[in-house]
Parts: sequence; structure tokens; C-alpha cells
Amino acid sequence: MPDFRCSIASLVDDEPMGGTAPTDPELLLVESPGPWGRDAISDNRLPEAVRDHLGSVDLKVFLLRRPDGSSGPGTHVFHARATATGYDVRATVLDRVEDLLDLDLAALPSYDDPLWLVCTNGKRDRCCAEIGRPIAGRLAQTWPDGTWETTHLGGHRFSGTLLALPTGITLGRLDPDAAVEACTALTRGEVPLPWTRGRAGRPAVQQAHELHVLAGGDLADEVVAVPGPGRRQSCGDDKVKATTRFEVRATRPVEG
Repeated sequence: MPDFRCSIASLVDDEPMGGTAPTDPELLLVESPGPWGRDAISDNRLPEAVRDHLGSVDLKVFLLRRPDGSSGPGTHVFHARATATGYDVRATVLDRVEDLLDLDLAALPSYDDPLWLVCTNGKRDRCCAEIGRPIAGRLAQTWPDGTWETTHLGGHRFSGTLLALPTGITLGRLDPDAAVEACTALTRGEVPLPWTRGRAGRPAVQQAHELHVLAGGDLADEVVAVPGPGRRQSCGDDKVKATTRFEVRATRPVEG
């Protein structure tokens, strides 16, 4: 199937997106302009010592680049830790990217402005590049400082996909117009449910439960993970992999 597109197949199958946001409690985001390979953390244009460092740290690493290909001055670095409401984000700009090797992440100043991280790593999955790059370009027109292309967020079959910080809200099945609408809603403190995959930094079941409640469900209801159908999940990998779905089990009797 040379023309297979995982995002189209997922959409046609009406695959649920809820509970599919990244679960990583700690993130390191490092500016790395230029092309990225399939394994972007090891295949990029950063100095070898920096690549080795990023491959050894015990937290999730994403590389960033500007949609228009520009870079500098300096290297932007963001560090994010999950909280009860999203992520605590801190940031700096390094004069030399090698300074990352000795950087004290805990000492970074807070960063409160919105960040829109759009997955565009085409070497990992072509849906991310084909769908994600126009989205990043459109968002950058309104949020030039906060919009970045990023490496693999996971769930490329839900492309275009976006991680919003500091909220952690992760979006999917975006197009450029939907991305602007959804991100504008996020700036108002709203959760754009039609495009929301979950809140990153939490276990998948907790993500699905929050979405259930936001959609009007009972807070007391239990949400459980159940096996979903096996499916091909990527344009770049033809293996059929297991999926997970989430079921709501009401804890209160239904009247009538």
C-alpha cells in the first residue's frame, strides 16, 4: 500500500482519540534547526556531545525548529514538569548549544506564554509532515514566538497533532483553520473537545476520564481501558499493533 496514509485510515475507521496524549511527566525541548532523521534525537545537526547528552537524559526530549526555517540568535531550551493542571514550564536561551551539557534545569526562569508544538517529523511519518507543516505555518502568523515544529509526539495517525503548553492539552485531526480555532479557545481557558486527545503528563485513563467529565459525564463514573482492534498505526511502519480504548462504567444507577 504505497499510498497508505495512517491519518486517513484512522479517520475513516472513526478511531477514538481520547486518552492518547503523551504521558511523560517531564519534558526537555531543545531548538535544533535543520532536518531530523527518523530517530531525531540521534540524527540531527547538533554537536555530537549534545546528541549523546540528549540520548542519555532520563526525561522525554523533543527537538524544535521554527516553521520558516529561521534560527537564533542562541538556542531556545524549555523544561516542563507535569502539575495538577498541566505543566510548569521554564525556559532559557543559550549562547552556545554546548552549554546544555551543564545546564541546571531547576534554576531556569518561569515561562508563562503559550507554546504550540506541532509534530512535523516527516522521516518518522509522512502524515506529520504533510499535515503538520501547513498548520505550524498558519499558527506562526498569529503566534510567531510560541509556534514550533517538533519531533515525534506520538499518535501520528491523528495528524495534524499538537501539544499545547503549559496546559498539556494535546490536539489531533487538525487542519490549519481548526488549529487556529482550537488554540484561540485554549488562550481563553477553554478545552476544544472536538480536537482534544487528552491532557499530557497524565496516565491515559485519567486523560479519558477528564474528557468524559468535560463532555458532561459524571465525575463519579469510572473509566477503564479495554483492548481495541489491532491496526496499522503509521505510514512508516506496516506492522499491525494493538490499540487501547476506554469505556465508561457508571457508578450511579440510571433513573427511569
